[in-house]
Amino acid sequence: LERLSQRRTDPVTGERYHTMFRPAPTPEIQARLRQNPKDQAENIERRVEVYSRNVKLLEGFYQDAFYVNADQDPHAIFEFIESCIIHPLPRKK
Repeated sequence: LERLSQRRTDPVTGERYHTMFRPAPTPEIQARLRQNPKDQAENIERRVEVYSRNVKLLEGFYQDAFYVNADQDPHAIFEFIESCIIHPLPRKK
């Protein structure tokens, strides 16, 4: 929620900023930044709720799918996916 709700765009240059992680370099730019309506907290919360509801349905449909923790080094993610394809885990019956 914090990452998405703090995004801003400069309408003059189209450059994107984040109020915490990549703030605008000057007060002039900071004053003209705009937030996309989809990045408002209530809209993000609604999207997360819809995502959570749909993910449960998809997990039932795609029973052979596996969970990937994407918060890692890209090479570790690739190796994990590759190992799941080449040496899949035994299925529950």
